[in-house]
Amino acid sequence: MGGDFAPEVAVEGAVMALKYLDKQSRVVLYGDKSRIIELLEKYGSSEKEFDIVATSQIIEMGDHPAKAFIAKADSSITVGFKDLAAGKIDGFASAGSTGAMMVGSMQVIKPIEGVIRPVLATLIPTVSPKKGIQRAVLMDVGLNVDAKPEVLAQYGLLGSIYAKSALQMENPRVALLNIGEEEGKGNAQAKATYDLMKEDGRYNFVGNVEASYIFTDKISDVVVADAFVGNSLLKMAEALYRINFRLGGGKPHFKNFLRRIIGRIVPKLFWQNDFWNAMNAESVGGLQVMGINAPVMIGHGSSSARAICSMVLSMERDIKSNFPAKLREALKDAKPAEA
Repeated sequence: MGGDFAPEVAVEGAVMALKYLDKQSRVVLYGDKSRIIELLEKYGSSEKEFDIVATSQIIEMGDHPAKAFIAKADSSITVGFKDLAAGKIDGFASAGSTGAMMVGSMQVIKPIEGVIRPVLATLIPTVSPKKGIQRAVLMDVGLNVDAKPEVLAQYGLLGSIYAKSALQMENPRVALLNIGEEEGKGNAQAKATYDLMKEDGRYNFVGNVEASYIFTDKISDVVVADAFVGNSLLKMAEALYRINFRLGGGKPHFKNFLRRIIGRIVPKLFWQNDFWNAMNAESVGGLQVMGINAPVMIGHGSSSARAICSMVLSMERDIKSNFPAKLREALKDAKPAEA
């Protein structure tokens, strides 16, 4: 029931996802049951193809997240998190209140022991002359704007394990986003983080990566940054997609835009429409909350049906990856976390 266009786009997106989901996967819809059934029929489906959990309240975008999570105990977000914690569902996703989703993630599902701070991550497209369009992990994109070097260094481990489990990468390359590739570049935070990541032998740290290379396959598969930088980068990429889309009259069209500026940096595949289709946030669907005990994804409030569909499919992939269990195993001997 969360999001600017709920519940219509949530139901439509869930119906769209049915044709791509594995037969053993089951989508559970939380919210106004009669309205959900009405919309399922509208979009050519029925309640037989879904599980529906009736809820009577909605956490609005203007509500105080923590207070509303408790006061509105029968909201779709609160009930969904309770079911996730109880094992009734395997993963939970919503385009509703980001604050309420984080309250549920931190207070109900809770961080994995040994995780200093959970992180918001997303998948970004990369291009390679040999592999074509691939995906890389960018983190943090919205949670910890003043992260300590110890926190950023641990992001490398989280991102590496996620890339192995969810993206099937054998030995993902982890890089620190910086203003230069050479060791010793950046501010005090970047320098201290670099030293910690270099010393950590649990993942394949390849050094610094400049922003001009993160959309290529040249240097890294996992890009680590604090949320201030990561979120700014993500929003800039989203803006470039929108500008490009408008210049093309509703279709990706990059040939006459910025090509002379960065055309020599990236492979020719960068100019193909497939890259710009992958750049569209709707193809990803949402952000992963990494470092907690179960898969959770947060979608944009303005998510379309296509974005919801992508989020459902991404959630299925994350559930199958068993990422939280693999992270718990990696941190079982870690010292108690200090934020």
